Amino acid sequence: MRMHYKKREFARVLRKDQTSCEEKVWQLLRNRQFMGLKFRRQHVVEGFVVDFYCQEYKLAIELDGKVHDKQKDYDELRDEEIGSENVSLIRICNEEVEKDPKIVLQKIKEHLGQLK
Repeated sequence: MRMHYKKREFARVLRKDQTSCEEKVWQLLRNRQFMGLKFRRQHVVEGFVVDFYCQEYKLAIELDGKVHDKQKDYDELRDEEIGSENVSLIRICNEEVEKDPKIVLQKIKEHLGQLK
């Protein structure tokens, strides 16, 4: 219980300190703007904080910056843990978001189409 509380507190801190890419994507997802779906930002899923999460489809979205190049093993373990609870995960590079933030919407739409 204590660990879960710490993760939730950590998620709150991350919400206040978003990266520029996270902010761009959040502006596209917030308030059910995209397909009427509710997304949460910096949400705890299976003990891990993910950048964005849609409960309706059990979909987690991670924006990967340069730090993820150095922690591939950790990311793989994390992805397995999250996926073990039937949560789908999409990873998108920050470079893609910088070029065109709407690429995230396209990738989500494609992924949701595969889930049906």
